[in-house]
Amino acid sequence: MSQKHTTPHSGLPDDSRRRFLNKVAFTGLAGAGISFGLAACKDDTAASAVAATTAHADTSGAHGGDYSVAPGQLDTYYMFSSAGHAGDVRVFGLPSGREFKRIPVFNIDCMIGWGITNESKAIIGTNPDGSLKYHTGDTHHLHPSYTDGTYDGRYLFVNDKLNCRLARVRLDTMECDKITQLPNIQGFHGTFPDKRDPVDPAINRSTRVFCGAEFSIPLPNVGVGIEDEAKYRSLFSCVDVESMEVRWQVLIDGNCELVASSYDGKLAATTQYNTEMGAKYEDMMSAEWDSCLFFNIARIEQAVRDGKFKTYGDSKVPVVDGTQAANADPKTALTCYVPVPKNPHGVNISPDGKYYACAGKLSPSASLIAHEKVLQWFDGNLKEPREAVVAEPEIGLGPLHTAFDGRGNAYTTLFLDSQIVKWSIDGAIKSYQGDKSVTVVVDRLDVHYQPGHGFTSMGETRDCDGKFLVSDNKFSKDRFLPVGPLHPETSQLIDISGEKMKLVHDNPVSSEPHDSIIIRRDIIKPKQIYELDQFPNAVRGPQESGVFRDGNKVTVKLVSQAPAFSLREFKLRKGDEVTIVLTNLDKIEDLTHGFAIERYNINFIVNPQETKSVTFKADKAGVFWCYCTHFCHALHMEMRSRMIVEA
Repeated sequence: MSQKHTTPHSGLPDDSRRRFLNKVAFTGLAGAGISFGLAACKDDTAASAVAATTAHADTSGAHGGDYSVAPGQLDTYYMFSSAGHAGDVRVFGLPSGREFKRIPVFNIDCMIGWGITNESKAIIGTNPDGSLKYHTGDTHHLHPSYTDGTYDGRYLFVNDKLNCRLARVRLDTMECDKITQLPNIQGFHGTFPDKRDPVDPAINRSTRVFCGAEFSIPLPNVGVGIEDEAKYRSLFSCVDVESMEVRWQVLIDGNCELVASSYDGKLAATTQYNTEMGAKYEDMMSAEWDSCLFFNIARIEQAVRDGKFKTYGDSKVPVVDGTQAANADPKTALTCYVPVPKNPHGVNISPDGKYYACAGKLSPSASLIAHEKVLQWFDGNLKEPREAVVAEPEIGLGPLHTAFDGRGNAYTTLFLDSQIVKWSIDGAIKSYQGDKSVTVVVDRLDVHYQPGHGFTSMGETRDCDGKFLVSDNKFSKDRFLPVGPLHPETSQLIDISGEKMKLVHDNPVSSEPHDSIIIRRDIIKPKQIYELDQFPNAVRGPQESGVFRDGNKVTVKLVSQAPAFSLREFKLRKGDEVTIVLTNLDKIEDLTHGFAIERYNINFIVNPQETKSVTFKADKAGVFWCYCTHFCHALHMEMRSRMIVEA
């Protein structure tokens, strides 16, 4: 493969900066002894033709037309983004890029009261003494539930790489309602729900969520066998959508990176880097190839029913053997390891369900794997797993993630080239078959800078509409007003409705967004007001409010109704264990109340018809004002109560 690479340049002032970044990246990687993986694209007529494409932003629509959202008007799409090590999920509107909400999940939120109220603590998980088990998290990938191959507006699933947890967010309330910790793993990175049942055609909705573990550990990880790194292993997990319990796990060779699921429900896939299972950096680069690993879901679940599994440590989750040695016969195999170039990152399935695109990261290529050919291998009708690869176009440096437009084109982020590259799926297949006349790469667009995930509107569904692509970029220096050493990230909106991509506008986003999903607004049906009956501990009126004592355990029940709390004051004794239950009886949309207690580290909100509670020890004597923290009324400042703690 040629070591010469032609990068299209924009001619803009920042172009030299991008070339400098690429040079630095090459130098660093070569210094680490892995420059062999960065062989560049071949020079050909098609590459030269697209080299003239520039990154000039098309501003013709930026102040009107399809890209503007006038005051009082609504966006066309919701965009949900994982927030990385901030631990939450963000909700944006597109095409405006306006941020509407942050949904706390693995973090603590002092406005919502997430991590403070009893209800949120029960979801996050607590130690025996009632303290939170975890105070932080690292959200990477989020994906909604499906029905008939498209988003159904029920749930959104998001991972916590740091503490190996999967969270479920209800899309009607846009609140997390369940968190599950996965056993036997570390570095839970990729996740994706299934799209239908692998056996029963009547079940056409998501019933499972697949979860890939990136880091290998001793099994069980109880302090034994720590020095024998060759026996460290990774697992692939399956979680039930409704119960959020772990159904099963698969012991594998190598690790899991990103995850995808097929439209027919038969297969799940994960890319694998570090198939060497090295515990040190230098041990992760010796193999010439890595893999895209496929799981035969029906066979795995049959093996579990047949009792062909083991368990590790205290976990009761069944673990089946998906290693290559145990799955040599394709006709009975649970797994299929398809070799792909070194260090693949993303894996994404095309809207027609025919192809999986694996981005090379340390190779300038993307591997296109045919779904039907993988099934043929499982049927024993394909000689080698590698034969499932039907295209491997050279597209640029540092490919990470691939999105689709529903018109036969793929869009891959190039981290080192700071570009989005648009390439033809059909052209890539024909070129792989030997057609030298076909054009594979049809467009390039510079982005600013170093894109991670790129995602298209409705792009991971059969209803992919090919209107917009958003590039979430990891660096933004010189794009916005500086705000100190920590820069915002850049989310760039790109119009992909025509032959050429058009950069529409930049949006700064608080660090560090990782992955996003764009959903048509008609699919999401948010509730505007809660139902009182969904809260068993609801205080239904002022007549039910009061102080209820059982020894040193005290329950304080009160309601809020603008502009007053039902109790103007309540008395406690120092040392009491106190539970405050608050119900917002207002039925007016957007009329939220807050409740905070001075010097007691308590602050939370209750939305219309919602009930929340907090439990704490009254360990300080005196008078402590309780006040509404969420503006609700012209007399909001007067909305108070007194907590009197007697010595």
